[in-house]
Amino acid sequence: MITVIAEKPSVAREIAVLLGATEKKEGYLTGNGYFVTWAFGHLVGLAMPEDYGITGFQKSSLPILPNPFLLMIRKVKKDKIYSTDMGALAQIKIIEDVIERSEKIIAATDAGREGELIFRYIYQYLKCSKPFERLWISSLTEKAIKKGFENLKPGSDFDGLFKAAQSRSRADWLVGINTSQALSIAAGDGVYSLGRVQTPTLALICRRYLENKNFSVKQYWQIELQHTKDFIDFKSLSKKKWENDMKGAQGTLKSIKRNDNTATVVSAETINLTEQPPLLFDLTGLQKEANIKLNLSAQETLNVAQILYEKKLITYPRTGSKYIPEDVWDTIPGLVSALQDNKIFRQEILKVKLGHLNKRIVNDLRVTDHHGLLTTEKIPSSLPAKENAVYNMIALRLLEAVSQPCIKETTKIILEVLHLDFTLHGSRITEPGWRSIRGSFYEKEAPQELPDLKKGDQLKIKNGYVLEKKTVPPVLYTEAGILSAMETAGQDIEKPEGSSAMQSIGIGTPATRSGIIETLFARNYIERKKRSLLPTQKGLQVYELVKDTKIADAAMTAQWEGALKKIENNEADAEVFQKEMETYTSCITYELMQTSTVQNSQRQLLCPKCKNHNLVIRDKIAKCKDEACNWFQYRSICGVHLSLSEIEKLVLHGKTSLISGMKSKAGKEFSAYIVLNEEGGTFFEFGTRQDKK
Repeated sequence: MITVIAEKPSVAREIAVLLGATEKKEGYLTGNGYFVTWAFGHLVGLAMPEDYGITGFQKSSLPILPNPFLLMIRKVKKDKIYSTDMGALAQIKIIEDVIERSEKIIAATDAGREGELIFRYIYQYLKCSKPFERLWISSLTEKAIKKGFENLKPGSDFDGLFKAAQSRSRADWLVGINTSQALSIAAGDGVYSLGRVQTPTLALICRRYLENKNFSVKQYWQIELQHTKDFIDFKSLSKKKWENDMKGAQGTLKSIKRNDNTATVVSAETINLTEQPPLLFDLTGLQKEANIKLNLSAQETLNVAQILYEKKLITYPRTGSKYIPEDVWDTIPGLVSALQDNKIFRQEILKVKLGHLNKRIVNDLRVTDHHGLLTTEKIPSSLPAKENAVYNMIALRLLEAVSQPCIKETTKIILEVLHLDFTLHGSRITEPGWRSIRGSFYEKEAPQELPDLKKGDQLKIKNGYVLEKKTVPPVLYTEAGILSAMETAGQDIEKPEGSSAMQSIGIGTPATRSGIIETLFARNYIERKKRSLLPTQKGLQVYELVKDTKIADAAMTAQWEGALKKIENNEADAEVFQKEMETYTSCITYELMQTSTVQNSQRQLLCPKCKNHNLVIRDKIAKCKDEACNWFQYRSICGVHLSLSEIEKLVLHGKTSLISGMKSKAGKEFSAYIVLNEEGGTFFEFGTRQDKK
């Protein structure tokens, strides 16, 4: 018998049908010489500190450097206590049973770093030594699965991939466990979560927020002139900017109007620009586009893409490549033609030159674990709205990617008026190429139409205006923006010549970046305001504590990602990397233990009830240090989170400012003051009317 282990039940069922394993058993399917079973994601993971006999947060235990690392069945948290996930335990026993009855194993978990880790951790936990082969496929179509089983690869071919995944797993454990405990001990007022990728991502968001908030807006003025020639109206803009000098700009405009209202063309340049089509989507590219166009979060986009993959409509979504290898190119005409069966794409396909498809997406050297996102030959008849929108996005990008370049004729004119230069730009599309697919001919608004102008021409000035403008602060990150920042965090790192492993360095991977963002939400470190990502008070607090430490350095984290890629390509030693991570962990743990604590950075507030002890202020509650006193105040009241300043007002002055946006149980919004009574209890104050809380 042969045991096939898939990553989840739905994939196992697809594989089982093709293998003829149709008899259902508890936790697996069997038939035709196969057992087809499955994991539920990470059934096995690295043991927690308590599994090494370390309970609680103890300064004397840090840093925790397991040697060796232990593997344990997945645990779940209930009532603040972690215990073994009984469903995971049951499935592990089933996998162990079918493996014992087999001569060979086929790893059919997702073909990527995390999929490899899921299988190998199970394999190691069960102390299995039976030979195994690897099913490596990029789509779940029947054709792809059959071809994959015809070309099974030796498990050893993916040892580098496993070592990279294991190194990532251990590095995240070392940094996450130790730094979180170190900062929590130093702060002394609750649990703080730090992480190898999580913390530099938070630092990026906080830094941008503070740059935006503290930006000093400056006013300046420019002069705009209106012209007409050959019945075409157009405008020019002064190169000069009058900073804090509106009267200077106004005076210059008056002088221009007195100067016979003429401008001279001193330079006229027209060039042809070739705009190559965009490459295929990788996961991060799809997430950015879906956030901008559909307002989907990165995690929502990944979830939708995974559903489309499991419906056999697209190829493997967790890809970091925008290219395809040469051997996939032969399938592209068929994929493009198949889209004609969907009426949405029929008109668009007519714009694609099927006999002259653009091969720009073919590059064997730029393909990582998986090629860029493609549709399959299976065309959906109907899909839910979000799935349909994401599918259409992937399909249209494929059509764009194989279309011809867009050719533009761009014109730049410089005028001279009273020894001042004025500029105007124009653009005309001569061959629409790939931009005809969606009709998006310009990234922003279309440039103005210009008449035929040449050096020496005299232009009348119909009118002129002084435009008031302001410098613009750095924009707050959206999810699309932070994904780009994570993707390019290591672009300034010096790359060793000829190193393919360092071609694209960022923090996190396409498969994990959305999870990092969701973790920051779950930790209450960031929040959404419309489309922007803003740090919460807690997030800023953590940032202020760690901003000058190594753990907040995105460039260092990006270097680690480059090192992991080298391990995957068998260009670096995993043991050396782990030693480096242990040294770093020891250093950063000590560094954090010296951090000024949160309590020291806050104003000390005396308990309003016992008036003998200071308050401990945590994310969800403010309470007296004396357990016997037992005074506390929840910080979340009727859907509004009380800031530190409001807690101070309540305790020091007995009353907050007017709090808006609170909601009653009936869902009605109201505003009120929160007031302390003599016993330390609180109530709402609505003007002159007081209602007990």
